Amino acid sequence: MSRYLKSGVFILSLLPFLLITYKIFFNKLGPEPVKEITHFTGEWTLIFICLTLSMSPLKKFTNSTFWINIRRMLGLFVFFYATLHLLTYIAIDYRFDWEPIINDVVKKKYIYIGFSAWLLLIPLALTSSKKMVRLLKQNWKKLHRLIYIIAIFGSLHFIWLSKTIFFKPLIYTLIILFLLSLRIKLKKSS
Repeated sequence: MSRYLKSGVFILSLLPFLLITYKIFFNKLGPEPVKEITHFTGEWTLIFICLTLSMSPLKKFTNSTFWINIRRMLGLFVFFYATLHLLTYIAIDYRFDWEPIINDVVKKKYIYIGFSAWLLLIPLALTSSKKMVRLLKQNWKKLHRLIYIIAIFGSLHFIWLSKTIFFKPLIYTLIILFLLSLRIKLKKSS
C-alpha cells in the first residue's frame, strides 16, 4: 500500500513539469514565455520546499512514518524544479552568455541568494540515497539541515525579486517561517 502511495506522490510531483511542458509545446505561455517558465519553476521550487519541511511535523502529528518515507523524494523534486528554474535563466533567458550571468550573480542580490540556494541543494541531492545515509551516519542529518537555510534563501530570493507585488512572496515566507518554528517546537518537545 505504501509503495502505491509513494508512486502516486511521485506522479503528482511530476504534474507541474508536465503542465509547463504542455504549455511550451502548445504555445500557451502568454506574451512573456521565458518569464512564465522562470516564475512557474521558481514557485514550484518553493512549494516543494514547503512540502519537504512539512513532512516531519506531519509525522509527529499523525504518528505515521509515511511522511518520512516520501520526504527524500520531495527534496529531490526541490532540486529538480530549482534546476529547471536555473536552466531557464541560463539557457533560455541568457543563452549561456556567461559574462552577463556572472554580472547578475555578483550585482543583483536576488540572483546571488537564489544561486546560493541552488548551490546548497547540490550536496543534498548528491547525498539523498539510502547508501549515503548509511555512509554519512549522523553527519547526513547535519548536512541535510541545510534545507532550513535553503528555504530562507528561497523566500528571500522571491521577496527581493518582487519589486511591487509582495503578497505571494510574503505568504511563502510566512509558511516557511511557520514550518521552521514547528521544527524548533518539535525538537524542544522531544
